[in-house]
Amino acid sequence: MSDRPVVRLLPKTAAQPFRFGAPWVYADQIVLDRRTRAIPAGSIVELQDGEQRTLGAAGFNAGSKIALRLLDRDPAAVVDRSWFEARLSRALSLREALFDAPCYRLVHAEADDLPGVVIDRFGDAAVIQPNAAWAEANLAALAEALQAVTGVSIVVKNAAGRARGLEGLPEESGLLSGALAAPVPVPMNGATYFADLLGGQKTGLFYDQRPNHAFAARLARGRAMLDVFAHVGGFALAGLAAGATSALAIDGSAPALALAEAGAEASGVADRFTARKGDAFDTMTALAGEGARFGLVVCDPPAFAPSKSALEAGLRAYERVARLGAALVEPGGFLVLCSCSHAADLARFREASLRGVGKAGRTARILATGGAGPDHPTHPYLAESAYLKALFLRLGP
Repeated sequence: MSDRPVVRLLPKTAAQPFRFGAPWVYADQIVLDRRTRAIPAGSIVELQDGEQRTLGAAGFNAGSKIALRLLDRDPAAVVDRSWFEARLSRALSLREALFDAPCYRLVHAEADDLPGVVIDRFGDAAVIQPNAAWAEANLAALAEALQAVTGVSIVVKNAAGRARGLEGLPEESGLLSGALAAPVPVPMNGATYFADLLGGQKTGLFYDQRPNHAFAARLARGRAMLDVFAHVGGFALAGLAAGATSALAIDGSAPALALAEAGAEASGVADRFTARKGDAFDTMTALAGEGARFGLVVCDPPAFAPSKSALEAGLRAYERVARLGAALVEPGGFLVLCSCSHAADLARFREASLRGVGKAGRTARILATGGAGPDHPTHPYLAESAYLKALFLRLGP
């Protein structure tokens, strides 16, 4: 028995999923009385079923819809630097088996047994997103363990994003250790990218798209390509490195496009790369009016459906993206459509995308369906961890 606060499941809540590995307990599944509500957010508690049988240790936050995140089957487990080192060592061994260079997602939250924690590594630097109250409360031990296990000297805390807001956590980003004076170069798929670890989106680079960048790059050879919602040039730079004749990158962020241009220069493809700042929908419409056509068009927008309440509006947005993108593909060319919305599953996303292609007056064949890279493993109990979808289409006349 532990001496930690105890939180119990409601009698009607089945305990079996949590014994088998389900990592989340929702607020409406527990006894949330005055005593329980008084437990400070971020506390480690003992979770029990309705019969007072122990299920394990969990991070608790009474103010979150996800009230508990299971951390350890041992209710007395000490969540300290040694505990973090053990989890990080397991995560590191997987990534070292997958990649030759130390550039990858090191920790993918629940799928790496660190619920609510995301860590991306960029060589000698790493960015931590502590998106749960328990992780925020134990951030110092986590950062120390990260440096001990990986040897990185630069650790950045990224505290932006919707997930932290849902936990009631403030946005307080910055350096935890080391010094960082400029964006970090990252080699990937034959190109060099630049990640702004302090001021960029998320952790600075989207490693999840790495295999989809590579597949699209094969389709780009000998073709002009358009990369919409390009960020730092993920698809465009990989395509140019693989032999695309040209690449036009569109994004609404001037700083992101500046990093894309720096990446094109570092990759030796600047003479074939062009950036265009603007709203993606407006710019695609303008390009169609100009009569522009491309052998490969890639559309990788932000999450249009970040929640179930936004699903229908998000699907309409994905349909519109597909319609505008399809109109810019030359006969026999390729269209790549992506979604990072976990609320829109593959079937709904595919349906909306193909409807948009049809409304553009085009026919399509699905060549492949992609997901996130293996450094973003999927937790079997969390459909949310399989959020990324990519459709690779060949269009007819």
